[in-house]
Amino acid sequence: MRALVLLAVLPVAAWAQEMAFIRPMATVEEPVVRVRDLFENAGSRAEAPLGPAPAPGRRIVLEAEQLAAIARMNRVPWRPMSAADRVVLERPGRQVPRAEVEGALREELLRMGMDAESELEIPGWVPPMVPIASLHQVTIEGAVLETPGNRFAATLVITAEGMATQRLRLAGRAMATTPVVVATRRMGMGERLGPADVREVRMRVERVRNGMASRADQVLGQELHRPIAAEGPIPLADLGPPSVIQRNQAVTLLLDAPGITLTAAGRALESAPRGAVVPVMNLASRAVMEGEVLGPGRVRVAMGTVPTRNPRDMEAR
Repeated sequence: MRALVLLAVLPVAAWAQEMAFIRPMATVEEPVVRVRDLFENAGSRAEAPLGPAPAPGRRIVLEAEQLAAIARMNRVPWRPMSAADRVVLERPGRQVPRAEVEGALREELLRMGMDAESELEIPGWVPPMVPIASLHQVTIEGAVLETPGNRFAATLVITAEGMATQRLRLAGRAMATTPVVVATRRMGMGERLGPADVREVRMRVERVRNGMASRADQVLGQELHRPIAAEGPIPLADLGPPSVIQRNQAVTLLLDAPGITLTAAGRALESAPRGAVVPVMNLASRAVMEGEVLGPGRVRVAMGTVPTRNPRDMEAR
């Protein structure tokens, strides 16, 4: 009995080995689609070409009816099990870098008088695709630069092994730029700017307000009067000499009079750089007056200076 069962199973196993199966998600890297790209166990016609492959980075979908016709024409032992049978055939690709395209385009536009520091604006840019393993070449044809307005147009030509030559129309504007100093990180009020905190970049003129720093030497060593966001331009009006006295810092008050100098303990009520006038409090009398910052921890107050705040008012607060 066991022998009879074995004999019955053998024809089924042999039939299953001869059957072909579709590849639901298939990938083709050659420029031509072959029968084997769509079917497993395709038989003697596996290497037969069917037609051009999709463009790099694109895909095509073959439905059950198309697959059945291809199988009949190439004697592939396959029939659709349902109308939902399909093959999605994709050809992988890699993007041509925008920098490479811009470099070729810029070279042509410079010959036509474009400012070397201009930024190229290409609306609707979509990176062209080429086969993954192939070498490619980028050239520009028919470039035109309009002045005034700096509008340009050109044809981008891409050639590569394993694909048809691509010709893409490019159009845009050459935008004027200006040098700007930006912060490399978010910085708070009172921080001093060092070499690692800033860098020089170029930005479109239309995006830069008047009064922004354009050179690093304009800001290095200066202190911020307002916070600055990372990659934000630095307004010159928001900078000042670094403070040598900080708010609420204990200071020595020097009271100058002809032939005599007195000292007293005080407290600075604001931060201030050298040479600035700062309000200070005499800790003995609690009087608030203004003095000139001489250096770290030292403020000169002229003899006879009238207090700016009454000690009793300070106590009332």
